[in-house]
Amino acid sequence: MRYLEYPRKLKDIIENLSQEESYQAVCHRHYPDQPMPSSRVLEEIVDLLREIIFPGYYGNSSTRPDSIRYYLGVNVEKLYDLLRQQVYAGLCFDCKHANREDLLMRQDRAAMISIKFIEKLPLIRHLLATDVEAAYLGDPAAQSKAEVIFCYPAIKAITNYRIAHELLELEVPLIPRIITEMAHSETGIDIHPRARIGHHFTIDHGTGVVIGATSIIGNHVKIYQGVTLGAKSFPLDKDGNPIKGIDRHPIVEDNVIIYAQATILGRITVGANSVIGGNVWLTSSVPPNSKILQEKYRHKGFMDGDGI
Repeated sequence: MRYLEYPRKLKDIIENLSQEESYQAVCHRHYPDQPMPSSRVLEEIVDLLREIIFPGYYGNSSTRPDSIRYYLGVNVEKLYDLLRQQVYAGLCFDCKHANREDLLMRQDRAAMISIKFIEKLPLIRHLLATDVEAAYLGDPAAQSKAEVIFCYPAIKAITNYRIAHELLELEVPLIPRIITEMAHSETGIDIHPRARIGHHFTIDHGTGVVIGATSIIGNHVKIYQGVTLGAKSFPLDKDGNPIKGIDRHPIVEDNVIIYAQATILGRITVGANSVIGGNVWLTSSVPPNSKILQEKYRHKGFMDGDGI
């Protein structure tokens, strides 16, 4: 093909891409005056929240008792402005042909949600402080809580989850899932924002962990890399599509340890104070104080240690 023929070829490609049957399944119709969510801005929001929740660990400003109120005030005001815009974008994402009055109402709702979320920051910080403590106390390799906050991928993933969960509780669409998927991409830990997770939660190593949307996890739970809290099966509707909105993931009660690569499927309950061994495939509930191991190791003294 000669160089002068390239512009004509590009024109043909553009024409093919512009055919409605080509793009209609993957195109979002963007209406005037309706903002789009921005992954870049949401990353900035998460960075700001990490600065606010863990002062002195993130950002460039030094923090001292005499300046922390100013430091937090600047960041919280910036957070409010950015978050309000992104919540508004989320509220507008699926609305079609909204009139001016409807858009103004969504703007007011975005402002109200943003304030309510910021009111939850002390709770989010408290929960994350318990998660840091659990990771530090539960890992002999951890030299300090500072190391846990700076280095452990679980803290980054759980931070994003706790932020996203509170936004979802405030009925913000789309934005919470973007935030947890950002952490999924960064850490390899996939926690759905709809899952319910108690305090002192920790994930050791972390890569490959999956926690499904309707999972319920109690307090003082520890899981290792590769653990899946998933669905056993998907009931289908009359058209053969999975029925959405049903509880299909496990309930893990307090003080449970789940070792690496264990797969726990369906709406079953792992009773309090239980230990689930590595590589176990579990599809039935187990009572409190259970110890579920692979059969071939059960009588050989394996899995009696404290983990990796």
